[in-house]
Formats: sequence, structure tokens, C-alpha cells
Amino acid sequence: MYKQIYLSILLLTLSVLSQGMVHAANLKPVTNEVAAPSLTLKDLQGDIHDLKDYRGQVVLVQFWATYCGPCRKEMPSMNKMMSKMGDTPFKILAVDMGESEAEVRPFVEEVKPEFTILMDEEGKSIEDWRVFAAPSNFIIGPDGNIKYTLFGGVEWDSDELVDKLKALAK
Repeated sequence: MYKQIYLSILLLTLSVLSQGMVHAANLKPVTNEVAAPSLTLKDLQGDIHDLKDYRGQVVLVQFWATYCGPCRKEMPSMNKMMSKMGDTPFKILAVDMGESEAEVRPFVEEVKPEFTILMDEEGKSIEDWRVFAAPSNFIIGPDGNIKYTLFGGVEWDSDELVDKLKALAK
């Protein structure tokens, strides 16, 4: 219980501090071969998603929370990015960090993400992925390795970011 409260306070603080990075954030390349940690979670419909099932595609794994201002601001640009990616084998798995379904559903109804929302009510994946801020983003290449990271919000539908992600798929 105390761990959950501490984690929420820490992530809220980091989210507030990262709000100024919305336009300055850039993808950081991962130079070594770093396999993505395991990720197996249920979506809001109760279906199980395993990151391993997305091998062969580029996947944006984003850790977010309803109280995160940059998360709310960037989700519409994530919807636009999905359109710009066209037929590129690309998916977004947005992992809610430690909140209940009752907290997440109103947010989803308001923001209307057009990508998969995964629930991690226990916060286990936060530990596995060493997430320390909201939003935390990991671009996974078709080989299952982490190719880029980004901590903080960004306009995902920028041509530069879309081109980088499309290049990964080739």
C-alpha cells in the first residue's frame, strides 16, 4: 500500500517536472543490443497482450498515467501518428502505471486513444522496465530489442519521428 502511494507521488512529481520538455524531447538511441523486458498484460477488454507476439513489428511501449499532463497532451498526436504510419508494421502498447480500471476508463472515454491500453494495476512492469517518469517511452524494433527511449512528452506525429519509426521497420 505504502509502495503504491510512494510510487504515485514520485511519478506525479516527475510528470510535473517533465511538462516543460514537451517540445524539447528527442528519441535517444540505444547503442547496444538490449532486449525488451517481458510484458504480458490485459487490455481494457480483458484480452491478454504479450510483447513477444508483436515480434516483426515496430512497437512503441509507453508507460503513462491519468494524472500525467504530458500523457494527456500527447495522446491525440499518437492517434495521428498511427494514421501517418500507414501500412508500416507498427503498434502502440500504452501501459497504465498502477491505476485501477475505474480510474482509467473515464480518461480513455475522454481522450479516445486509438491504440491498445494495457492495465498494470500492480505496477510490476514499472519495476521490470525501470520506469521512473511519466510518460516513459520505449521503441522496440522488429527484432525485439529496444532501439530508442524517450522520457517526457513529445508530438508523436512529427514527420521526423514518423520517418525514424518507418525506417526501423525496413
